[in-house]
Amino acid sequence: MDIAAASSAAVQATNTDRPGNDPLVNSDFETFLVMLTTQLENQDPLNPVESADFAVQLATFSGVEQQVQTNDLLKSLAAQLGAGSVGQVANWVGKEVRAPTGVEFTGSPVTVVPKVNPLADAAQLVVVDRQGNQVQRLDITPGDEAYVWTGVGTDGFPLPDGTYTFHVDSLANGEPLGRTQAEVYGTVTEAQVNGDQVTLILSGGGKVAVEDVSALRDPG
Repeated sequence: MDIAAASSAAVQATNTDRPGNDPLVNSDFETFLVMLTTQLENQDPLNPVESADFAVQLATFSGVEQQVQTNDLLKSLAAQLGAGSVGQVANWVGKEVRAPTGVEFTGSPVTVVPKVNPLADAAQLVVVDRQGNQVQRLDITPGDEAYVWTGVGTDGFPLPDGTYTFHVDSLANGEPLGRTQAEVYGTVTEAQVNGDQVTLILSGGGKVAVEDVSALRDPG
């Protein structure tokens, strides 16, 4: 068997046996094989490729193949790590986590942790309903101390049950310094994995990435 035929057979065997067939991952690998095979098939019989040069090309071939297999292994490890992360946060289900998200209001007071600009001399808590409508604007003390929102409107009656989001407007000398989203506690009902991302589902349907959680506590 000549070198070209042997190379072509090796290409076919490698493409069949190697793990992973993602065209995006393997495109450079496939291109390299085509170029190497074409070179061997069209070489001058009277001036064939030097054995040393051919050895270098085969070493490159092996290196590219190894890189593809490494990429497949990294994907597998990422999937396993994602599954492991779900297992680690499984015991969070039923507990309350604190994160910048909406909260389901059912008449009970809500603990809000504002994120006020350190340069602010005044701050206001803005309450927004599920439809994005502002339902309240309350003056709060600048700082990061927790604020207990009772859910009572200016008319003295409780606001309707539903999902509410809290924002903080920071002010200095009456001028706005910017708006940030406050953190609230929500009860975890489920943990989901998408690739290497673990997402917590809260009561009321809210979603929070695990890395956005800043505190964890027992309910109540």
